[in-house]
Amino acid sequence: MKKDKEKVLDEVWTEERVRSFLDVRPHDGSDENFHMLLKAYQSMRPSDFELFVGFFCEQKRDINACDREGRSVCEIISTHRHGVPYAAVLKAAGAN
Repeated sequence: MKKDKEKVLDEVWTEERVRSFLDVRPHDGSDENFHMLLKAYQSMRPSDFELFVGFFCEQKRDINACDREGRSVCEIISTHRHGVPYAAVLKAAGAN
């Protein structure tokens, strides 16, 4: 079978593209702040995520927003093997 999507390496993330994640909205009724942070984490490198979190905080959004189980993005990604630098960004921005 042919792969339908090629992996992109060293992708360029402009400031505009990073900011576009502030427009990401959930389709399942979950907290939009949680959803934005999670999608940014899943899509960005740590340096781009740090830029995004700055924009996120400028809009006075909730850095400690939780999913339906009461877990914050920081709590979730702290358990991921590659999540440590992302969790550090969130903690520096005031996440619990």
